[in-house]
Amino acid sequence: MPPLVHVVWADLDRAATAALPRWREILSQDENARAARFRFARDRNRYIARRGILRLLLARQLDRAPAALRFGANAYGKPLLIGGGCEFNLSQSRGLALFALGADIAIGCDIEFHDRGFLAENIPERFFSPAELDELRAAPAEAQIIAFFNGWTRKEAYIKARGLGMSLPLDSFDVSLAPDERPPLHRGCVGWSARTVAPAPGCSAAIIAEGTNWDIAAHSLDPLALLREALIAV
Repeated sequence: MPPLVHVVWADLDRAATAALPRWREILSQDENARAARFRFARDRNRYIARRGILRLLLARQLDRAPAALRFGANAYGKPLLIGGGCEFNLSQSRGLALFALGADIAIGCDIEFHDRGFLAENIPERFFSPAELDELRAAPAEAQIIAFFNGWTRKEAYIKARGLGMSLPLDSFDVSLAPDERPPLHRGCVGWSARTVAPAPGCSAAIIAEGTNWDIAAHSLDPLALLREALIAV
């Protein structure tokens, strides 16, 4: 069977408002210390909920206790699970978090709510390759915002999947900007493929994984149901 990438998205503000003390209990001492350094309560609470959800998702995938999980990073800063067993990646935009998990398959994901400001100030010219820029400018004016964020999320997800950080130049590879569920990847992306999901109106989200023969299971996650499930299992 081809590898399966599990993709879920969750409302962090709802999760934090309903059960912040519970999420805190799931986090490690280091994670709680990092949370305390956030200046604004909203950012702090979103971080706590995001890390708590990640721990519960990985624990369910691996049939392990959430507190037993230890995290690290590769030389370029990509998060990883110490001891392996599951690859993962996550992204957040305006309180909506995207999580991607899969066994033995490199993954990257990105989610972004659309903001027309990104079409100004030569941002496409600074971050897109010449081929991507040509595709963007060829799109009708009303479709350019979607095309831009299709490309933006795919480029971000690809960089994260490769795990090379910004040592991988943004103009060294090309992605499609088309609104396809399985958009093609072009120059510089041999051995990788993409999927597109639609977590909410007015946002784009992409998942990139190694190989071309993998499946995706994607859905909205109720973080409170996930929390209740974990408490029942204890």
